[in-house]
Amino acid sequence: MPYPIDETHDPSLRSWVDSANDPDTDFPIQNLPLCAFRVDGGRPGRVGTRIGDQLLDLAMVEDLLGTPTLLHHGEDRLFESGLSGLLRQPRLAWSNVRRTLVRLLTDRAQAEKLRPALLPECDAQLLLTHPVGDYTDFYASVYHATNVGSMFRPDNALLPNYKWLPVGYHGRASSIVPSGTPITRPRGQQSPADDGGSPTFAPCKMLDYELEIGVIIARGNDLGRPIPMSEAEHHILGLCLLNDWSARDVQKWEYQPLGPFLAKNFATTVSPYIVTMEALAPFRAPAMERPPGDPQPLGHLDCPANRSAGGFDITLEVHLASSQMRDRGLGPVRLSKGNFRDMYWTVAQMIAHHTSNGCNLQPGDLLGSGTVSGPTRDSRGCLLELTWDGDPFAHPPLIKPGSARTPIALPTGETRTFLQDGDEVTIKGYCQRSGFRRIGFGQCRGVITPAHP
Repeated sequence: MPYPIDETHDPSLRSWVDSANDPDTDFPIQNLPLCAFRVDGGRPGRVGTRIGDQLLDLAMVEDLLGTPTLLHHGEDRLFESGLSGLLRQPRLAWSNVRRTLVRLLTDRAQAEKLRPALLPECDAQLLLTHPVGDYTDFYASVYHATNVGSMFRPDNALLPNYKWLPVGYHGRASSIVPSGTPITRPRGQQSPADDGGSPTFAPCKMLDYELEIGVIIARGNDLGRPIPMSEAEHHILGLCLLNDWSARDVQKWEYQPLGPFLAKNFATTVSPYIVTMEALAPFRAPAMERPPGDPQPLGHLDCPANRSAGGFDITLEVHLASSQMRDRGLGPVRLSKGNFRDMYWTVAQMIAHHTSNGCNLQPGDLLGSGTVSGPTRDSRGCLLELTWDGDPFAHPPLIKPGSARTPIALPTGETRTFLQDGDEVTIKGYCQRSGFRRIGFGQCRGVITPAHP
């Protein structure tokens, strides 16, 4: 199931694009993530790859090379009409494109021919990589689920189904926005102050971020035909960063009995780069080892390859800068640092479960992992958890009564329990392992703007 490590991962590879050889770049030649961009407002988006501080226009590369190459698939030009041409192809299509790009970008004899297809990333506007047809958000971190459950159900933090299936809900694709898009504070109904009273309708007072990984589906499946675990990863193009903004006070009032709705569908931010499964091959990890007493997955959610390498070793960080911090020239503060390998359910299990009833995924669909949280307080993936004083994993559990919270202190003297207008939240992600080049995901960023009057 996992993708192989091959010559494209060789840490000694160097590109004629000099900035790709910087040891601190997120985008060495061993990465080559996909993106979409434009350089003026009147042109449609172009498909590119990021190499160092440059974008390489892949449709222009097809033009410059002239004769059919592995950037073509049969008679088709893969990048002439966005990512749709690539998404429909079998997994080997992008593997072949990757090998071709590595060869072209390491061969100095190709430099003059291909330089017209390069432009500085700072001169382009990065877009959504593709129109998202459907969006499903999961709840795959047992640490997040236990923390949140302990706040509201101290004696029964996890519901009976949690350790048997990846819990998820259908999100809203129309409000998925690219990194950098301002996030308008939502309005919504909030709980009555007293039992039997009327709810209020007002701007959200408990606005939160959620640190997540996004999964981009390439090939889909036919309606009625589930995707087995052994084939699940063959349907993934790659991963991105995702911030599922959440209105916690709205969520608390509305989520029973059918789950999240208006508390979640006002905005979801994704990073502009899809880091492909091929690029992630050196950074695989075993699926989370289940503690003694936990049930093992049912057969349709289990396979040897998933147990040995179903996880991803991706370090994830969340940074915050208030408006006052930016005005004073102060850099953002890091709120948390966690790792995607700490998820209870793997990406393959999410896909197998999603299709187990015959549901058909389609090229370009997006899956969210759910909040990525770890076993320590500083690895919690949202403010709801990060400022909460309870610790359900301590022995004995350290759960303070009520809603005791310790606000986050900022260098300006400000504090945060939830997000305020003007706050800028930035998610970063990267992979590093001895013997391989570090690769990164770039940033997933959004600034909170006031609610509409």
